[in-house]
Amino acid sequence: MHKLFSDTPPQGTSVCCGRQRSTRRDVLSLVSTLGLCAIASTVAARADPADERPKEGDFLVAFEGDGTTPLEPQDIPAGGPPLFAWPMDSAGAVVRKGSRLNKVLLLRLDAATLTSPTTERAADGVIAYSAICPHAGCEVSGWDEEQKILECSCHFSHYNPREAAAIIDGPTTRRLPALPLKIVDGKLAVAKPFTARVGITPT
Repeated sequence: MHKLFSDTPPQGTSVCCGRQRSTRRDVLSLVSTLGLCAIASTVAARADPADERPKEGDFLVAFEGDGTTPLEPQDIPAGGPPLFAWPMDSAGAVVRKGSRLNKVLLLRLDAATLTSPTTERAADGVIAYSAICPHAGCEVSGWDEEQKILECSCHFSHYNPREAAAIIDGPTTRRLPALPLKIVDGKLAVAKPFTARVGITPT
């Protein structure tokens, strides 16, 4: 008599939950692997040297121009205005311009007018601060030549560069983070990381 039902299921057909669980496990394993790969890629992207904050030993290079020649103290205009720069990895010559938070402003002022700890962070009269205002993240691009003070171009916060970028007035609630400098082979280099968190002040 012809069998109405076969003891063997058609190829590709599952008759038990075990195979379904196995398939589900394979899918979950694949999803998990893909997720780990995505995380690894994100971490790798974040670890890009061009995005990293200035590190000890980094040279400073001009924001404009060839952007790879380390600056010397005499390259910074005496008495202002500020010169904008990027840090550059001294070993791999990678300019850290992947983040705007790495933009630095450099000033060369009379060393006798600098107060402590500004003097301790300066190199041959050159001082460095973050170019990003902590208030709203705008660039501190204004310069009052007469008073020798820095100004945020968006909301007009003013900072005294001779007194560790102390707040003079405006809506900001935090002074500009300083970037301590040193001289290496006649070139301006980073002595220590920024003295405080760079960017907008958390609320």
